[in-house]
Amino acid sequence: MASFKNHFLPLSILILLVGCANAQLSPNFYATTCPTLGVIVRNTMREAINRELRIGASILRLFFHDCFVNGCDGSILLDDTATFTGEKNAFPNRNSVRGFEVIDTIKTRVEASCNATVSCADILALAARDATNLLGGPIWQVPLGRRDARTASQSAANANLPAPTASLAALISSFSAQGLSARDMVALSGSHSIGFAQCSSFRTRLYNETNINPTFAANRRGVCPATGGDTNLASLDVQTPNRFDNNYYTNLITQRGLLHSDQELFNNGSQDSLVRLYSGNIATFRNDFAAAMVRMGNISPLTGSNGEIRRNCRAIN
Repeated sequence: MASFKNHFLPLSILILLVGCANAQLSPNFYATTCPTLGVIVRNTMREAINRELRIGASILRLFFHDCFVNGCDGSILLDDTATFTGEKNAFPNRNSVRGFEVIDTIKTRVEASCNATVSCADILALAARDATNLLGGPIWQVPLGRRDARTASQSAANANLPAPTASLAALISSFSAQGLSARDMVALSGSHSIGFAQCSSFRTRLYNETNINPTFAANRRGVCPATGGDTNLASLDVQTPNRFDNNYYTNLITQRGLLHSDQELFNNGSQDSLVRLYSGNIATFRNDFAAAMVRMGNISPLTGSNGEIRRNCRAIN
């Protein structure tokens, strides 16, 4: 554990500077209006992870799937209404995004402490940071001040979220459309150091692709048959599925990426050298991941008088 703490102070200073470069958001946005916010979010995330380790990865994924659809505005948290179809049942999210109850709990506790003050979008950003850190990942200052969307877009979710079958070119293009670099994309893919994927998202890789370790493929076929079992789960990182580390990249070098899109990062392409770097230098990976999370969190935030501060994260006011 000490080896992780050695990186916290310089990293937090670095990310604070990056975050403050965005004039609209500030890590101190709620310093006077809701000083208990950070403690509430972290304590609730700790409770949730103690109940179920997998929930940390789910919250991190929830934030990613929010930010890539019209910005980090909490739109993924909205239920369907008579006037719009939400994002929860978009193809990349249906029966796979989870953790909404954790965000609900945080929101309830925050409302009790600081009524009508903190957005659901900001709560999700903080929860994703704390989920990562509580599972052994880096810490960073989260720029705050986002407001919540009053609508959601299933069509944008279907269009903007990269598929597990995506090629390297498609991944780079998808992240570039959000203002993120190829290096950001490779670093953020390291979130697959934790969590699980459903059989339907990696079956084709197991049975039809050749750039896969035979022993690894045989093992994974045990939980993902050629037909059926679509919702069966396999860990994205075979060694430490509940520990945020750099084994994900080591696995790619040995052709043990679970998703096609994972292995695309190391497949005689432009990102091979970066995968090797992250595999051999965890400090560089951790720093790059934290900085990329701040940049992702800065995608098109609603600020000022735009949007609203939802009282219930699942519904507009």
